[in-house]
Amino acid sequence: MTEPPTMSHEDVLRVKLEVMRREHRDLDAAIAALDEAGRADPLTLRRLKKQKLLLKDRISRIEDELTPDIIA
Repeated sequence: MTEPPTMSHEDVLRVKLEVMRREHRDLDAAIAALDEAGRADPLTLRRLKKQKLLLKDRISRIEDELTPDIIA
């Protein structure tokens, strides 16, 4: 039997990173669209912005994990 190909931990993180970046862009577009409409619920906007910020934090953590610390 042949085993299915497996992804390294780094490859999995890179895929997650790309998905999160796409979600971040989508949230940014949604916030901009609601803001332009001028009739957006302030609570909804606040929630979307908070979600976007949390996503940005997760993206930063994954980027830090993928980028090795280089002591010069």
